[in-house]
Amino acid sequence: MSSPATSTPVSLPLTRSTIAINRTGNYSVIEKITLPLRPHPSDIVVKTEYLGINFLDTVFLLLRLHIRSGAYGQPPFPAELGIEASGTVVALPTDPRVLNNPDYKKRAYTVGSRVALLSQDGVHSDYVALPWDYVHPVPQDVSSKVAGAVLLQGLTALSFVEEAYPVKKGDTVLIHTVAGGTGLMFAQLSKARGATVIGTTSTKEKAEIAKAHGADHVILYKNENTVQRVLELTNGDGVDAVFDGVGKDTFYANFKLLKRKGTFVSLGDASGPVPHISPGMLGQNNLKFIRAAVPNYFVTPDERYHYTTWLWKTVQEGKLKAVVHKEYPFTAQGAQDAHRDLLASKTSGKLLLKVEDN
Repeated sequence: MSSPATSTPVSLPLTRSTIAINRTGNYSVIEKITLPLRPHPSDIVVKTEYLGINFLDTVFLLLRLHIRSGAYGQPPFPAELGIEASGTVVALPTDPRVLNNPDYKKRAYTVGSRVALLSQDGVHSDYVALPWDYVHPVPQDVSSKVAGAVLLQGLTALSFVEEAYPVKKGDTVLIHTVAGGTGLMFAQLSKARGATVIGTTSTKEKAEIAKAHGADHVILYKNENTVQRVLELTNGDGVDAVFDGVGKDTFYANFKLLKRKGTFVSLGDASGPVPHISPGMLGQNNLKFIRAAVPNYFVTPDERYHYTTWLWKTVQEGKLKAVVHKEYPFTAQGAQDAHRDLLASKTSGKLLLKVEDN
C-alpha cells in the first residue's frame, strides 16, 4: 500500500531549484540554479526529499565537465544533474490518455503519496516533473530516505542476481568493491539467496562494513593477491560467478578465479573500459561472459513495476537494508563535496543530498 494521501492538488511553484553546470571545468562549476517548472500533461510532479548520488552521476558529470556544450550528443548548457530521487507527489497528470491507462491506474498514484524516481538526468531538483512510468510508488513503511538510498543500486543488484547470473543456495560469488553502495546491495541479496559471499575492498574499515552486510570473506586487494586468496577460500575450485564493476584493472584476473562453467558478469568500467574478449578465453574452462546494462532490464512499464514492487518487498522483509554513508546539504557546495568524495573512493554505502523544506 502507498502512504496515506489526499486528492487535493497542491499549488505548484513557477520555478524550481536544481543542481546543474553551466560551463566546462572542474567540480567548482557545479551550481544550484533556478529554472522554470513546466510539467507536461502526462507528467507527475514530485516534491523531492532525498537525492541519490551514484557513480553513474559522476560519469555523466565528468563527460559534461570536459566536453563542450552540445558536442557528442551532450545537451546544451545548463546541464541538469541527477538520475535518482525520492519524495511526495504534489500534482498528477491531466492527460486523459494517461488517466485511462490500465498501467497508470494499477499504481494508484495520489497527491501526497510517497514515490521514488529514476530518469536519465535532471532530478536533483526540489521539484521534478516526470512521465508517470518513471515515478514509482513506495509503501507506507518504507521511508523516503530508504527509498532514495536503495532504488537504483537495489534495482541493479536485484535484477543482476536474478537475470545476469541467478544466484542460488550453495553458490560462491565474488563481488568487487563490495563496500560500495552497489556492492553492499549485491552482498546482502546474494547472502539472502544462500550464497557464500567473497568481496574485495581497499581498507579494513570498509571490510568490516561489508562483513556486517552479508560478506563472508573480504579480500584487501591492495595487500593481498585476489586470485590466490579466492582459490584458497574455495579449495582451488574458484567461484560460480563474479560481479565486477571495476573494469580494466580486474578483467584478466577474473578468468583465473572462476570455476569451470562459471559466469563473469561485467557491470561497469570504473578503472577503464574492459579489453576485447577472445572466444578462446571462455572456451578454456567453458566460461560465460555477460555485459549487462541495467536499463535494459526495465524497458517496459510492467518490468519497472515488477522490479520496484519486488525491491520494496525485499526491503520490508529485511533482506535489503539501506547503508547511508552521509547526507549532504542540497547546495552547490554539498553537491560538489558529494561528487568529489565518491570519485575519490572515500565512501562506503550511499550518498544523499537532503532537500530541506522551504
